[in-house]
Amino acid sequence: MTLDPVHFDGIARLARRIDHGADERDRRAFAETVWAEFLDPLAHEGRTIVEPVDEQSRRLVDCEDVALRDRPFPTEHGLDAGTINPTTFKNGLVIDIAQAAMSATPSDLDLHRSRTTVMTVHSNDETMTVDETWGKFDEGYSRSRAVKIPPLPRFAEGVVHALALYLAESTHARDHADDVDDLLVLDGPLYPRGLLRWADQHPDLADFLLENPQPKTVLENYVRLVETFVDRGRPLVGFVKNPATRVITRTLKSRRDADVSAPWADDSALFTRLLERGEYVPDVEGQRWERDTSCLTYTNWFRSRGGVDRPLSIDGDALGVDRELDPEGYEVTFFVVYDPRDDLCYRIEAPYAFTRDPDTRERLTMQLLQDVAIAHGPPTIVEKADELARIGRAEKRSLRDTLEIQFDTSRDRTYDDHRWDAEYR
Repeated sequence: MTLDPVHFDGIARLARRIDHGADERDRRAFAETVWAEFLDPLAHEGRTIVEPVDEQSRRLVDCEDVALRDRPFPTEHGLDAGTINPTTFKNGLVIDIAQAAMSATPSDLDLHRSRTTVMTVHSNDETMTVDETWGKFDEGYSRSRAVKIPPLPRFAEGVVHALALYLAESTHARDHADDVDDLLVLDGPLYPRGLLRWADQHPDLADFLLENPQPKTVLENYVRLVETFVDRGRPLVGFVKNPATRVITRTLKSRRDADVSAPWADDSALFTRLLERGEYVPDVEGQRWERDTSCLTYTNWFRSRGGVDRPLSIDGDALGVDRELDPEGYEVTFFVVYDPRDDLCYRIEAPYAFTRDPDTRERLTMQLLQDVAIAHGPPTIVEKADELARIGRAEKRSLRDTLEIQFDTSRDRTYDDHRWDAEYR
């Protein structure tokens, strides 16, 4: 049933009760102030949170021109992992399954066939046991492992999901690091952001992060991955499709020495204002903003040491993981690209070990800009990895049904499960 027109109008009239504060022109002007006065560097309580790697600047490149340039990296590999999402059973088990896959251009069928599959299992019954050894399947092309998660009073679903996802992804990346000839693009952040965020969420998760070996093992995989690629002289980057970091906006709001009331929900909203180009043109109700969609716009690279990026910075201890390179080489650096055709921002991350070199930094920038221009969105190599790793809706349902038979139990279902399952049958 849809809304009747009278109901729609009644809801729409609620907007008249809201004074949304400063108008759009003022917000754009304030974004310019932040750019000019607070980011070179952005500091708080004596610590540098964000600072430019090179000269702070905003740049643009014509979409068609950059698409036709020679590619700085002739070949690319992409990596992604997909899960069935956490599933709770009536016998108390909470399970998630992740599979990771790597894509290549030009295509490599043997590489595309390979998978790393991880099942994470949680139960408050301490007598539950799991054989955690690695096993092989699909004629040796793929391998799998089950992992037991220690009992948790809360957040079991989030923990089994994060550990399955990041363990599968990082293991697969390390196993196939030697297959990468020029550049590896991770679908998502450079480090396991979801895992590193636990320390800020709740004391139970912070304690689990520090006291149990699984999170440290996962993070160590990413640290070793960076070291491997530095040793081989092959860069890797993380392409974040939906950047939701709040390091800049949160720091601005917390600074008492500056009269700043950041109106943006996250850093992406700020960068959208800074990178969007256009002009106000006459309209029937006065003026409206008309966006220029001919060029991709982007920032310089920044070093990030705040929020979840802090553990891998020179200010962090990497959760106790030994680092073989100088600590600053692991630091997250990023630049933001804005695609006006879809009004979307993307964040590209790379270790400082690569971006400290001006030539490598420029080559990475141009490669990712070209990828976005050609694909009209995330790089094709990332979408290809996503297709390989994705577990479809029907496959998720079948896997859950199989697990019910295996465990001689059934899922702990809610009405929403019943409703949505019925709609997609």
